[in-house]
Amino acid sequence: MRISPEIIDQVHQHVSIEEVVSDFITLKKKGQYLMACCPFHNEKTPSFTVTPSKGIYKCFGCGKAGDAFNFLMDIEGINYLEAVKWLAGKYGIEIKEEEESPEVLEQRNEKESLFIILNYAKDYYHDLLLNNEDGKAIGLSYFRERGFSDQTIKKFDLGYSLDIWDGLTKSALEKSYSVEYLEKAGLSLKKEKPGGTGTQYDRFRGRVIFPIHNLTGRVIAFGARILKQDKKQPKYLNSPETEVYHKSQVLYGIYQARQAIRQKENCLLVEGYTDVISLHQAGIENVVSSSGTSLTVEQIKLVKRFTDNITVLYDGDAAGIKASLRGTDLILEEGLNVHICVFPDGDDPDSFIRKVGGEAFAKFIEENSKDFITFKTELALKDVNGDPVKKAVVIREIVDSISKVADSIKRSVFFRQCAVLLDIDEGVLITEYNKIALQKRLKKKKDFEEEEVPVIMGDEIQKALQEPAQDQATLSYQQEREIMRLLVSYGKEVVDEQYPLLEYIVSETQDISFSTPAFAKLIEIIRSNAEKGILTDEQYLLRHADEDVRKTVIDLVTNKYSISEGWTKFEVFIPSDLELLSNITHKIILRLKKKEIEKLIKENQKTMLESVSDEDLLHAQQVHMHLKSLLKEIVKELGTVIG
Repeated sequence: MRISPEIIDQVHQHVSIEEVVSDFITLKKKGQYLMACCPFHNEKTPSFTVTPSKGIYKCFGCGKAGDAFNFLMDIEGINYLEAVKWLAGKYGIEIKEEEESPEVLEQRNEKESLFIILNYAKDYYHDLLLNNEDGKAIGLSYFRERGFSDQTIKKFDLGYSLDIWDGLTKSALEKSYSVEYLEKAGLSLKKEKPGGTGTQYDRFRGRVIFPIHNLTGRVIAFGARILKQDKKQPKYLNSPETEVYHKSQVLYGIYQARQAIRQKENCLLVEGYTDVISLHQAGIENVVSSSGTSLTVEQIKLVKRFTDNITVLYDGDAAGIKASLRGTDLILEEGLNVHICVFPDGDDPDSFIRKVGGEAFAKFIEENSKDFITFKTELALKDVNGDPVKKAVVIREIVDSISKVADSIKRSVFFRQCAVLLDIDEGVLITEYNKIALQKRLKKKKDFEEEEVPVIMGDEIQKALQEPAQDQATLSYQQEREIMRLLVSYGKEVVDEQYPLLEYIVSETQDISFSTPAFAKLIEIIRSNAEKGILTDEQYLLRHADEDVRKTVIDLVTNKYSISEGWTKFEVFIPSDLELLSNITHKIILRLKKKEIEKLIKENQKTMLESVSDEDLLHAQQVHMHLKSLLKEIVKELGTVIG
């Protein structure tokens, strides 16, 4: 598929970097920037920065950087054209596509082909639910009994699969979809027969269908519930792992809930599909489900993109709660705040909200939620019954959970609370914590010492030798970086009421060679455009085809630190780049020229030593005197210069 440059430009004009990033993580304003914990690597302190005025993001921790298109490509693992399509859809920009033949479909990359066949299956099941006689009589009736409205059914793309062997498979093949991708998407299975032949049949038959969406709303898998009594069949059946579906990284309902989670600053975690849908139906939308699986680190990190608070909702089954709590420590390790809410015996979130309604449900959670440590302590104490051995075990378990809390102030509060609940001296808990902390440190040290040191061999040695050693620590690098920063950020600004800064810098640095490869490449692009009469600006470079160029420019125009608003409040004013532009640029160019002349002097001194004739020596001496004269003039103009 080809998208015209005009459409791509139109998408670029409409895109808001903060809106796009906010679909995936929660941003908080800090000066002129927006900040968050990076979604691309694990961190406790935010280093992911969005600069709305420039339309870019950068993580000062892992180095990821780019514009809205790059962000989508990185976070969703999609290509550039898919990112353009996604953004066009978000901003209502029409992209006309030619209808693809089955042959073209086969040529598309595997992920996209899986998305296409999964979307077809979603539409197929949804249509059966609404328009097929069996679908309406069985599937739709079931959802109606649950109280789901047409709007809710559409919101979650609910469907029904007929109780026949090959309904979906046959329909898809008739539409020229590939049997290969039906199998890879987990929708169709093959019943093997002697001789390598076999017949295809549907994975989901006679079940209501719950499509599972990723963060961008694309269907990646299905959950299916059987409605008839059949001991030979599992009650719930889910899609297998595929190229686009990894159940440990997915939460059911996250696409529909992400905005509400951000607004409420809390994520409700339930167990089943219908729990999620029933809560949405009642107006409580900040809810997701782990779909019956144990909570994973990847799922917790997914929630953390939107909030630091999780409330886990349990039914009254004490045994089930204890089993689930074993994995809840993971949430603490990831730095989130965890609360627990238990419903009365016999009720789960679905039944309870249908019984009392949304308003009473929300009030119940608010009044009955307990922080995880307190809840776990109270629950464990019910089994102690005065047994000191059991109590000692409980104390160690609770302290182990508290040790997973990264915030020292929170730990202190938990120790104080648990000391009262456990009827034990707070100092004993802290002593036990120190033992656990010491064991962890010793284990970490041992693991580090046992870690193998990678051996560099062959081509890797050559590559390591070619890389500049500590470029960023050199004065030349800093001077080159600063001149490139000014050039990129203020190239079109007029200096001395004469001509643009870009023209001045290009003219004054024609004879200067940049030692940093990234800056050498960038200045060459700018010089080449200048010869054609083009003033290269920041936006041009941020959309350059060369990824290295884009990354260099983002690094130049983003700053890890910003001036505190408090300085202005107390009338402490810092001159801006623009106010000092002419003087700053002139000084930096002089320093670059000084370095260049010093380099030429060293080269010329070598020439003098190697001269074989009086004529060559005389010429080298004349050059030396001329260079020294130039250096003296620059030093005089700069004043006292070090380096």
